[in-house]
Amino acid sequence: MHHDLIPHERIRPRRAIVGMSAVLLPLNHAKSIDWTAFDRHLNRTVSAGLIPAVNMDTGFVALLDDATRGEVLRRTQSLLDGRPFLGGAYVDDQLGANLDLDRYRSSIERIISARGTPIIFPSFGLAGLLPHQVVEFFQRLAREFPRFYAFELGEMFHPSGRIWDLETFSEIVKIPQCAGLKHSSLDRALEWQRLRIRDRIRPEFQLLTGNDLAIDMVIYGSDYLLGLSTFAPDLFALRDRMWEQGNPAFYALNDWLQYLGMFAFRAPVPAYRHSAAQFLKLRGMLDGDLTYPGSPERPESDREILSGILAGLAPYLESSELTDRHFRTTDF
Repeated sequence: MHHDLIPHERIRPRRAIVGMSAVLLPLNHAKSIDWTAFDRHLNRTVSAGLIPAVNMDTGFVALLDDATRGEVLRRTQSLLDGRPFLGGAYVDDQLGANLDLDRYRSSIERIISARGTPIIFPSFGLAGLLPHQVVEFFQRLAREFPRFYAFELGEMFHPSGRIWDLETFSEIVKIPQCAGLKHSSLDRALEWQRLRIRDRIRPEFQLLTGNDLAIDMVIYGSDYLLGLSTFAPDLFALRDRMWEQGNPAFYALNDWLQYLGMFAFRAPVPAYRHSAAQFLKLRGMLDGDLTYPGSPERPESDREILSGILAGLAPYLESSELTDRHFRTTDF
């Protein structure tokens, strides 16, 4: 690794972390959406202090029809009543398709009408563009919409995902209307490179880690938009407060959450959504633990391992209002 990417030189003690969580879309026993459970989980996410993101990969956006995506937005707008959220601006196309700017516009406008902030979900049409055309696409959106997020997604999550080269990333950072970017390569080195560029070009640009295999990227200057945080919004919020307070218990809690992430996000990666349902059911937060039809499933044996992880997290779940005195020993 190049010397200017040495991690310890990037660590930022006591930084305030902005946490965003991609919200799971639960199913009931009939393999239809459990809207009551969705409402509760959305409220749970907001109550923990995280900003929810709906119609994301965690919410099966690529498997939903347009009417269901619209219902997700409608319910989110109603429940949040003006509080911030992100919505995936998704275009359902096929391999080899041309970029459909009009459909992106329509998706973005619907999110803005629901009082959310759009995050531009990858599509095959977008993935097929040359690097300078990707930049031109976002520049064009910036002329029409006041605020949005970009999204780099690895192909292990969805086949239309692409990770851009550093020059493309640098040009997107310069677009004032682009508030930030979710980076989901699952590669620390690529994210460290982007943090260096962000800090040099536009420090206020929000780099949201989507690396569920390295959730400690927050200590180097990333904020986050994770699927893993939907397993335990309360514990992610607690972990974030610990870092800001200089509480060394951050490390133990982060290690347990990372253990959960390494297990849940193993291949095939999209099956993490089933792991989320299993874990939330074990926590008593869902009645069922089914995954959406067409999404890969986890074996029954996973429940025993998830139960063990939940037992390891038990000390942090003893109170819904954990404070410094529960864990503080000495500042780091």
